[in-house]
Amino acid sequence: MSGHGFHVHGPHDHELEHAAQHGGDSMTNQIAMFTAIIATVGAIFSYMGGATQANAGLYKNNAAIKKTEASNQWNYFQSKSTKQSLAELARDLAPEDKKATYQAKVERYDKEKNEIKVVADKLEADAKQWDEQSDEQMHLHHRWAQSTTALQVAIALAAIALLTKKRWLQYGMFGVAGVGVAIGAAAMLHI
Repeated sequence: MSGHGFHVHGPHDHELEHAAQHGGDSMTNQIAMFTAIIATVGAIFSYMGGATQANAGLYKNNAAIKKTEASNQWNYFQSKSTKQSLAELARDLAPEDKKATYQAKVERYDKEKNEIKVVADKLEADAKQWDEQSDEQMHLHHRWAQSTTALQVAIALAAIALLTKKRWLQYGMFGVAGVGVAIGAAAMLHI
């Protein structure tokens, strides 16, 4: 506080002035810079984790839609199969002059069933592909989450290293951050 030429410094003001005049100690500067960089990388990894989780949900939803469409096709297939069976029964019980009419229906239903089966099989394959993509995205999400967690632990170690001035904590901080970056690289490479 200053008044009429008299100025009182608090203890933190003295430390700030000392750091500004003498450049601070190198450990403090290293940790401060490291923390800023790791926090930025961690934010990017966190975003990627959220994006892959959203993609996994979207792909799983697409798989469910395709499974429902395939189920509808198999129901349609079953109805044609039932009609074919009834036409076969009618053909077998019909007089000779009507058998050709029922045989034509049997052949038509058989042809329609085969077309429906192709569509249903394609929809099931699409659903399987969407499920696989969802699983892959969830795997990547877990990698991003693991890397983000490691980087957060490294930041916490940085704070403790600053407070305690312990060199071994600084090395631990670098090591844990290295693990986090390596796991993030694995996610980036889809490993």
